[in-house]
Amino acid sequence: MKQYFKYIKPHILFFIFGPIFMITEVVGEVLMPKLISVIIDSGVSKGDLSSVTATGIMMIFVAVMMMAGGVLGNYFAVRASVGFATNLRSDLFKKVQKFSFKNIDEFSTGSLVTRLTNDITQMQNVIRMSLVMLLRAPGMLIGALIMAISINRSLATVIAIVIPILATAIITIMVKAFPRFNIMQKKLDKVNSDIQENLTNVRVVKSFVRTDYENEKFSKSNRDLRDSTLRAMYLVIKNGPVMTLMMNITTLAVVWMGGNFIIKGSMEVGELTAFTTYIVQILMSLMMVSMIILNASRALASSKRIKEVLNAKSDITDDNAKEKDKKIEKGIVEFKNVSFSYNPSSSLKILDGISFCVNSGETLGIIGATGSGKTSLVQLIPRLYDVTDGEILIDGTDVRDYSLYNLREGVAMVLQKNTLFSGTIEENLRWGKEDATDEELTRFTTYAQAHSFITSFKDGYETELGQGGVNVSGGQKQRLCIARALIKNPKILILDDSTSAVDTATETRIRESFSNDLRDTTKIIIAQRITSVMDADKILVIDDGKIVGEGTHRELLETNSHYQEIYYSQKDKEANA
Repeated sequence: MKQYFKYIKPHILFFIFGPIFMITEVVGEVLMPKLISVIIDSGVSKGDLSSVTATGIMMIFVAVMMMAGGVLGNYFAVRASVGFATNLRSDLFKKVQKFSFKNIDEFSTGSLVTRLTNDITQMQNVIRMSLVMLLRAPGMLIGALIMAISINRSLATVIAIVIPILATAIITIMVKAFPRFNIMQKKLDKVNSDIQENLTNVRVVKSFVRTDYENEKFSKSNRDLRDSTLRAMYLVIKNGPVMTLMMNITTLAVVWMGGNFIIKGSMEVGELTAFTTYIVQILMSLMMVSMIILNASRALASSKRIKEVLNAKSDITDDNAKEKDKKIEKGIVEFKNVSFSYNPSSSLKILDGISFCVNSGETLGIIGATGSGKTSLVQLIPRLYDVTDGEILIDGTDVRDYSLYNLREGVAMVLQKNTLFSGTIEENLRWGKEDATDEELTRFTTYAQAHSFITSFKDGYETELGQGGVNVSGGQKQRLCIARALIKNPKILILDDSTSAVDTATETRIRESFSNDLRDTTKIIIAQRITSVMDADKILVIDDGKIVGEGTHRELLETNSHYQEIYYSQKDKEANA
């Protein structure tokens, strides 16, 4: 609870006033049966109309007081729980934003979505319920118990028998509920992951006619969620009937015993009526406690999952950075005997002993077979992952000594998977530089060969893009992503196979604009086509995580068998096309 106090503190008054006003309602509920007994025994039985009137007026006043207390108590409870959930969700989202790719892979995107939504909602609901019932349930239990004992101590012994039985049932249910709710939330993770994956790749699903397969896959996840939910909810289902049965048995026992007292003349009819009501209130308060405990069990499972995210240590931070104020000025990139593995405890290395240097303003081409480690290599530069061994220097400083902000502000990266966001084209472009001028937008989209097709749209730069840029072609999406990176005006520009969807003529014009207009920017280009990198100042040939060739196009074509194989195989394909 200590960890969550920071989210409670801004709304502390709501947390205090909610239960206080609910106590006002409890006081009214405890007084009402007594007032009714007065009307029956002192008014109706004796024909005293003035007593009935006076007590009736008092009941109206108490009812109004109860209504005001109930409304205000619920209002403050809602404000407190919603405020808590809002602050917690915001903090959790910020924590996820600080995660490295490795952290996100460990949790899975679907699970993080569930934790940010469903798990926090579970906590919000139990807080609201607790604030409404936290003082109300024990207050009603104690108040009704005192009133019942004051009416007839002998009859109150029935309660001493019922309470231990109900307490045992509640504890048993709680112990069994927690692990079941935990499993249920994990099944919900799987359902969310399947939904997200399917909707993101819906075009692939349809093009491969895999709708039936995906339906069956989702149905299995959905059935698993249903089964785990039912196993957890069986406990909730059992709780209600058990409580109701005990309430009815107790009420029957009280009426039977109370009836005997009335016959003997040791108890009034109004007192029995009030006593029966107090018994119901006592049992109702116990039922409230059982509901709080059941919901708390589910919230505890959710809280455990939320804390896993809050307490997770990002493996990439700048806490130990030695030069946090330093910014990238030249863009000189040097790898020194760099090795990398996605699992540091594994002997399998994605990169092994990589060393090279690219100077400011130069263009470095990287080429190699699929899965050779090209993308992994460039992701190490802005610290999307950290090296396992060796070091990467930018302008002579280890990348781990820069602040993450300054490091990534100086590097622009266009990933293999081009991502655009819902909004206008202009809004997407301004991700690179929020305060970019219209002239800058036009200039850099022209460099990326995007300006002409943007202006061909009816709304130009104000054209709305669907989620993920679904209403533009693959080549247009790539050019928009390149333009977005250029607008950032980086010292280091990384293009990870970012022109694969554009024709060679367009790609040539993009490369020419790099040579002419980005002279001071260090450019690192990963490509499948040799034509994309043949004009680079230096080309690296990567195979199985190692550099097997380094030099210019002419040098590699004369001396490197790997490069020759790639070059001539592509040339043969062009000849046969």
